[in-house]
Amino acid sequence: MATTPSHPGIVATGLRKSFGDHLVLDGIDLRVPRGTVYALLGANGAGKTTAVKILSTLISSDDGDARISGHDLATEPDAVRAAIGVTGQFSAVDNLLTGEENLILMADLHHLGRERGRRRTAELLEQFDLVEAGRKPAATYSGGMRRRLDLAMTLVGSPRVIFLDEPTTGLDPRSRRGMWQIVRELVAGGVTILLTTQYLEEADELADRIGVLDHGRLVAEGTADELKRRIPGGHVSLRFTDTHRLESAAHVLGRVSRDDDALTLRVPNDGSLRSLKGLLDRLDGESIDVDELAVHTPDLDDVFLALTGKPQHEKVTTR
Repeated sequence: MATTPSHPGIVATGLRKSFGDHLVLDGIDLRVPRGTVYALLGANGAGKTTAVKILSTLISSDDGDARISGHDLATEPDAVRAAIGVTGQFSAVDNLLTGEENLILMADLHHLGRERGRRRTAELLEQFDLVEAGRKPAATYSGGMRRRLDLAMTLVGSPRVIFLDEPTTGLDPRSRRGMWQIVRELVAGGVTILLTTQYLEEADELADRIGVLDHGRLVAEGTADELKRRIPGGHVSLRFTDTHRLESAAHVLGRVSRDDDALTLRVPNDGSLRSLKGLLDRLDGESIDVDELAVHTPDLDDVFLALTGKPQHEKVTTR
């Protein structure tokens, strides 16, 4: 089947996988539009890496089907491999080679030919700010440099879909943000990315949509804001210039928490545009002026705890 830009980057239906009597994936469905980032969140052992291995043809599923960039995972595995790149949790960089030699090796594996391979290597060294380090052994690279080289190696074949399995684990904040910028640039160029991560901030920063895996099941899916609004605790803080306005607003709004000293009211609210408009319309209808308004919504930590019942950093046996 010919691939066209209209095809979603990734479509999966009913993926299941067990190792012995241990069920790792319990029928997950995914749809990732072309040129977007989809983040899979989950504690260790939730099934994130297994999902990536299945979708990247490294292992087979027990049930379900998937299409990657328009190609059927089961019947067109070679076409799938030609369309994807994979950056795993553990670096594929050869420490005995220089950065340039690592990239040239990947170019040779992709059968780019000598001239094209050298040209592609030079492009990637430039793109990933590795020109000066390119002729040094990879063993001398910092963690951030190694991860940049690892991703550059993934891009040698110009994949249309990239699987990033916890790509910034162990990186310092500066290196992590550098990787985020690279991901944004790839997506701007039309690349589709499926990202697994244990950094909630990373998913919040990068993902167009987020799926939460728990014990092999996709227990929630949506944008970061949609997921946050599902969790109780959201509220709007209103500050007034005097006690009279505070009293009037408390009377109109009903169920609120108040702080008379700070002249503020805390009103339960999911933070959606409709809810905010309704709240302001009620105040406006009574000609009550608000001096200051702040919206507080649960963060992804709250989402994760509510949906999985465990802290995001909790370590579970990984498969």
